[in-house]
Amino acid sequence: MFHPSTQRLIDYWRGRAVNDAVPTRASVNPGDFLDLLPQIFILGRDGTGRYPVRLAGGFVTDLHARDLRGEDALGLWALSHRLEVKSALEVARRRGEPMVVTADIRAVGVPSVGMEVLFAPMTGMDGQTDRFLGLYQPVAMIQRLMGRPASELGVREIRSLGPANEESPRLRLATLHGRRIA
Repeated sequence: MFHPSTQRLIDYWRGRAVNDAVPTRASVNPGDFLDLLPQIFILGRDGTGRYPVRLAGGFVTDLHARDLRGEDALGLWALSHRLEVKSALEVARRRGEPMVVTADIRAVGVPSVGMEVLFAPMTGMDGQTDRFLGLYQPVAMIQRLMGRPASELGVREIRSLGPANEESPRLRLATLHGRRIA
């Protein structure tokens, strides 16, 4: 079970899927979730392994204390988790299904804060799955960071949610270095 905001955006994404296809960027209307916009981000895909931030809401920008546009999103994750996140993004892109990373927001000198990070694939004008609609949803009190910027994100678990039309879960297990990624 996810935070209600995470579930809401998952349901919104699934509602935009037409004929079992990944939703198009054009079918996503930010006006449909205005209250979530500070937590929203959009990633592009510039070849295998690079996911530049195209847009980041105010909460996302404030959390990292910088403008993220153009930065590779993998650089926000702990070095030891980047390959795991990259692999999961590629699986989600190829399968056309969203995923949620249960993560830790880490900042220097304070306890970490739990967060759900949603990545929902979208297609561009050319029909290629080349971007992700995302959401940062804290699941603990963000004040524990005491105003300090996030130094990195750490993976607790990665959950693949199945395609837009999936009615029942499929049995799947994928691991990377002993950590579950799908």
